[in-house]
Amino acid sequence: MTGRRIVSITLPYFAMERWQRMAERQGNAPQDDLPLVLAREGHHGPVIHAANRVSRNMGITVGARVVDMRAICPELQVAFADQGGDLAALGRLVLWARRWCPWTVSDGQNGLILDTTGSAHLFGGEAAMLIEMETQLSLLGLTSQLAVAPTWGAAWALARFGPVRSVCTADEISLKLGNLPVAGLRLDGDTLLLLQRLGLKTIEAVMNVPRLSLTRRFVKATLTSNPLMRLDQAFGKLAEPVASVDAKPRFSVQSRLAEPIFDPTPHLPQLCEDLCDTLQHEGMGCRRLHLTVYRTDGDVSHVDVATSASTRDPAHLHSLFRDKVERINPGFGFDLITLAAGDVEPMRTVQKRLDGSADDDLHLTLLVDRLTAKFGTRAVSRPILRESHVPERAEGRVAALANPMQATTAMTKERPIRLLDPPEEIRVLYAVPEGPPAQFIWRRQTHRVTRYTGPERIAPEWWKDRPGTRLRDYFKIEDQTGRRIWLYREGLHEDGRGGDPRWFVHGMFA
Repeated sequence: MTGRRIVSITLPYFAMERWQRMAERQGNAPQDDLPLVLAREGHHGPVIHAANRVSRNMGITVGARVVDMRAICPELQVAFADQGGDLAALGRLVLWARRWCPWTVSDGQNGLILDTTGSAHLFGGEAAMLIEMETQLSLLGLTSQLAVAPTWGAAWALARFGPVRSVCTADEISLKLGNLPVAGLRLDGDTLLLLQRLGLKTIEAVMNVPRLSLTRRFVKATLTSNPLMRLDQAFGKLAEPVASVDAKPRFSVQSRLAEPIFDPTPHLPQLCEDLCDTLQHEGMGCRRLHLTVYRTDGDVSHVDVATSASTRDPAHLHSLFRDKVERINPGFGFDLITLAAGDVEPMRTVQKRLDGSADDDLHLTLLVDRLTAKFGTRAVSRPILRESHVPERAEGRVAALANPMQATTAMTKERPIRLLDPPEEIRVLYAVPEGPPAQFIWRRQTHRVTRYTGPERIAPEWWKDRPGTRLRDYFKIEDQTGRRIWLYREGLHEDGRGGDPRWFVHGMFA
């Protein structure tokens, strides 16, 4: 048994409480003393998806048909459930719950699973942490049942069938799980029905059955229909990790607020300072920052910034948020701010001056970061080399903050500073056989070739070009005014791939 601590939070009335909260905001909430249910489509008509407190007290059960329940309660009010909205809201709640620990997931049944290993001391112990969780969820209007145990399975069973706010140690698992109903093993309906018919109504009864007998009966069973595998998970004999939706940030700082606020700007300088101090202590730099605010209404808002090179300059990182903090939707305010470093990589300290002082000049990387933060990633780009002998394919453009793999071979041929896209066709007046045109008209001007070099033959890329693409013969020419032009002849006479060759200007040299 390892020292892991898993918290299970079940929200038994999540769908109804969320619906009621939304109705209150829209001003059309029904009276509290009226029976109300949320319905979803079933095989034989609408069935009950969720019920309010009055309905539950009158005997309305989840999963029953609406027609049958109206026979018990004629004044029953019915609204349709928003299952897609509930799923999305639960996903946002998973992220919001990271105020307590970095690893949080949904258990798939209106509940959350948190790996709080090493986090409880920040809240005064596990009992105080569970009270804190219950209080924060109640402020969102959500009823919760909580438990902490060494395994996911044990915490899940105690949260649903155990006492309020259960705390279970590794030595107490057998004692505390034994009296719980067999439904605490997270088995499917058919398996639970089979165990009930066999007289196995509690987890302890399943534990007392010889293991060989259960193995023979459930030899081909899946995880949700195999009580032995579920028992092994509950007792830590079978691993069940909390696979969070994204990786835990290696470097992260946070600011807990005594009261909800609407603007994180005053807290950003200190957060950047603390994060950069941590990075410098570890000899690291980052190329991306993730700012997250945890709202009091159970939602989270994000703002991300990136840099073109690794940095740990707090003043520069803070400046990148200047025009982006306004995009945060504060809702009803937020009481927790976190700043995490992404794309972390080793960064050496380089002395730029003999006296050891900093260089105050504006570096290109800082300028690129500021322009990108202000105008967006698509507005600022940079060229990169590509592996291609076709001139227009040998160079591409990517976002300035991107970090693509550079081409393994550099350009060895002399190429013009400026390439035309697309190449401009010219009208040849007289051409030298196997050489450049003696005269040609380009942009309504007649150019006379005084000297040239070439040809440089470039064949099509058969793995990219269409069949029938013609080869090119490139020439560097100089006209009577001294202008140096790069032009090419497309195709050869009688090459079987078209008519007469065509001439194009592709670029200009300095």
